[in-house]
Amino acid sequence: MLIIPAIDLKDGCVVRLVRGNFDDVKVYSKDPLKTAKHWVKQGASLIHIVDLDGASTGVAKNLDIVKTIIREISVPVEFGGGVRDISTIGTLCALGVSRVVLGTKAVEDTGFLKEAFRKFKDKVIVSIDAKDGKVLIKGWLEEYKNLEAVALAETLKDIGFNEVIYTDVSKDGTLSGPNIKGLKALLNATGMKVVSSGGISSLADISKLCALNEKGVTGVIVGKALYEGKFTLMQALKLV
Repeated sequence: MLIIPAIDLKDGCVVRLVRGNFDDVKVYSKDPLKTAKHWVKQGASLIHIVDLDGASTGVAKNLDIVKTIIREISVPVEFGGGVRDISTIGTLCALGVSRVVLGTKAVEDTGFLKEAFRKFKDKVIVSIDAKDGKVLIKGWLEEYKNLEAVALAETLKDIGFNEVIYTDVSKDGTLSGPNIKGLKALLNATGMKVVSSGGISSLADISKLCALNEKGVTGVIVGKALYEGKFTLMQALKLV
């Protein structure tokens, strides 16, 4: 199981939000490249970068930073936030992004979703961002038509996707533990591979997700717990 450190970008800084609330921001670094290099030195084999400015506005704002990170580090980078058209996916792939994370547009436009999969296959992955089981869009600011996370996953599976990112928004940035119940529901209903995100607070949480590896949990995205020093990336990697 992969342990994937997250770098959330806002106004050029590395930040963390609580439950996606843009009014509840903590800045951890003004040097994203230094942060990325730190995670690589700790043993990361993949870095997860989110452009929070892009997620809320629909236009990626921090691509220069992402481009620099890709050029300067030796491990793959996946990126999401504000990716709302096919040409942007192509641009990101050309920059060296290993996997483009889709959110809002993928939820709103099935035609876009099908075209993205047809053209890019496993170079794209959809992040199912949910609260109380319902899908959120536009930087987690809006609920989408009462759509259930499991229903969205089933649509993705029908199109051809075999892996998703699942974020419980109510857990994200809270250090309150992952939503194991919601994760199991998604795994059992779809049989898809799932990268878990949101709420990780301890090595014990990592162990709980490791126990779901055989059921399809392929990785976990970790943010605040690492930045707050609840455990080190090296400790988490040793555990898994």
